[in-house]
Amino acid sequence: MRISRLALPALAALLASCGDNADLPPLVGSTSAHHKLAEAKFGQAQAAENAGKRAKAIKIYDELADSMPIAEKAPDARFRQGELLEQEGKIREAFDAYQEFISRYNSSNLYEKALNRQASMAQSAADGQVKTSFLGLKSSISDDKITEMLSKVRQNAPRSPQASKAQFTIGQVWESRGNSSGAAKAITAYREVVLEFPDSKEAPEAQFSIGKVLMDEARRGNQDQANMERAREAFQDYLRQYPGHSKNGEARQLVSNLGGQDIQQSFNVAQFYERKGDTGSARFYYEEVIRKTKSGDLHDKAKARLAALGN
Repeated sequence: MRISRLALPALAALLASCGDNADLPPLVGSTSAHHKLAEAKFGQAQAAENAGKRAKAIKIYDELADSMPIAEKAPDARFRQGELLEQEGKIREAFDAYQEFISRYNSSNLYEKALNRQASMAQSAADGQVKTSFLGLKSSISDDKITEMLSKVRQNAPRSPQASKAQFTIGQVWESRGNSSGAAKAITAYREVVLEFPDSKEAPEAQFSIGKVLMDEARRGNQDQANMERAREAFQDYLRQYPGHSKNGEARQLVSNLGGQDIQQSFNVAQFYERKGDTGSARFYYEEVIRKTKSGDLHDKAKARLAALGN
């Protein structure tokens, strides 16, 4: 069906009223003016930069990319906005600017550079968070925001080495909290590395880390037997799946230590029941200590307590 010339202005007005003009194709005849305006704004932003007015330049680049996203200068404007924000130390804002660039301009010759800058920023933020957490300090960027940044890095390049590294780092961020809530999230993140990136260099490290986190949880929970058993299984899985990995020796030593903790746990439980006057249960756990050991301090103590309790 042909549209009369008289109807064209009305059609143009209707299209202009339908949502954000930035999401619509430019009207015929407007493309050249559109690009000229973008060129002019880009020049204004560069002039502001040269004059040392970085905040003004950031604002103009942002306005250009928002209002004229299909202009030839729009990708450069958005990318430059991210760079200037990064130079200003505004990590979260810079990361988000790069994310907008990545989401819209995957054919740009700056695309790989944007991915790398974003991954580097997220990793640096996470490294800072882990260090400050272990020192008992508080980072300016929250754990939730950092893990969100790392998740986007993984999503943006799911088949790249950056993806497995980002997922592993999520585990480290939560582990650094040093509490049960963080431990649960860390284990989930590490397991995802093992399942989703089994051939990555982070996979064996992740499996080993699961065992370490569970060991720490057992220590925080008064030698919780279930966590100790889960830690042992995690280390054994690590040794079975990744023979020859650099931490095999440490894993074997930790498994051996867990065996000693089991014995100590049995002795502690026996003493608990003895203090309560439940001699039957106390005898059961002292006998368990003797069964698990052939000699040693706990072996001798358990035999002495059994002798004291009598038949």
